Amino acid sequence: MYALLKLPLHLMESYDVIVIGAGPAGLLAAGRAAELGAKTLVLEKMRQAGRKLLITGKGRCNVTNDASISEFINHVYPNGRFLRNVFSQYFSKDIIQLLEKQDVKLTLERGGRYFPDSNKSADILKAFLKWVNEKGVEIRTGERAEKLLVEDGKMTGVKSNGINYHSERVILATGGKSYPATGSTGDGFELARQAGHSIEKPIPALVPVETKGSVVQKLQGLNLKNVKALVWVDNKKAGEDFGEMLFTHFGLSGPIILTLSRVMVKALQENRKVEVTVDLKPALDEQKLDNRLQRDLNEHGKKQLVNIFRNWLPASMIPVFIEELNLDERKTCHQVTGKERKQIRNMMKNMRFEVSHNRSFKEAIITAGGVLTNEISPRTMESKIVKGLYFAGEMIDLDAETGGYNLQIAYSTGWVAGNAAAKSCLEQ
Repeated sequence: MYALLKLPLHLMESYDVIVIGAGPAGLLAAGRAAELGAKTLVLEKMRQAGRKLLITGKGRCNVTNDASISEFINHVYPNGRFLRNVFSQYFSKDIIQLLEKQDVKLTLERGGRYFPDSNKSADILKAFLKWVNEKGVEIRTGERAEKLLVEDGKMTGVKSNGINYHSERVILATGGKSYPATGSTGDGFELARQAGHSIEKPIPALVPVETKGSVVQKLQGLNLKNVKALVWVDNKKAGEDFGEMLFTHFGLSGPIILTLSRVMVKALQENRKVEVTVDLKPALDEQKLDNRLQRDLNEHGKKQLVNIFRNWLPASMIPVFIEELNLDERKTCHQVTGKERKQIRNMMKNMRFEVSHNRSFKEAIITAGGVLTNEISPRTMESKIVKGLYFAGEMIDLDAETGGYNLQIAYSTGWVAGNAAAKSCLEQ
């Protein structure tokens, strides 16, 4: 549907703006630059643009979030305030409007999350590609950017596949290192480093964690809702979240675990002790839960303990509790001692897992770390080190929680970078 052009090696072409990377940040940057009249080229090393976008939101694509700018910033690390100016220029309402103009309707779901009505991320990618095509953007796939061409502190172009492309404005939007099969292998970090930028070490973010012991294997596939998870680093509370989590064959996953993984990954890299405790009954404090357990045991005194457990826990958890607490499941409820009731209550409120490792970039939704924000203009996304070099998306040292926040960062930084680069060109 979109022409992919190849030129003989001996030719060198000149463009007003070159964008490296055809993900959401790169496409928004290119589309905006072309919209303002800049001759724009996108270089994408993969054979298909936007491959990572296709797998976001489990293939549904959580497009953005309806949070206000102030609330949005609270979900971004390590310095969400850096984005205030960016969001004032281009925010969630703008990306929604762009997609609606491309006949993509969105639905607002719980947590302020926007998804396409079709539940297909492919429709979002098609809309972006249609938009940039309408604006006259040229996309060349199979193009690996090898080097940024810099002279006297100014951009002069990009070397890709042995060809030198001339441009005094280059936007790096190559993504991070998560899901490397989609093309996010950290190439942009090395290009930025060669240009003189400092890089905060990239680490997996929004990533599942592995735990010690065999309990998680016994609970594999169990999805818990309305629970509270707490992270402990060297026995000190380091974070908590409420919502949904999942047990896997290797450990813990699901929204609240992914959100808390940022704290865990950093602590693990420092060889610190990391534990997660799960409160299965966060709506009840210790006393209220104890009262409920005591009441149920008294009311069903002649029933076996294993049967009353069905009132308290998911079925797959019952044998785990019985085994871990060394209880006699055939014991009748009126035979349960106060000590045993306390053990049950404590495990319900404080189910503990020691974290051994985080999963790799292959399973991380995003990358934490990247080009330091203090080396980037918060108004234009232009480098403070190299004139004419701009940054967008995941390769900047910004990462956010799940909920559409990370994609909005990509759109906004991309649009602002493209806007600034094109205006710089037009002003000459």
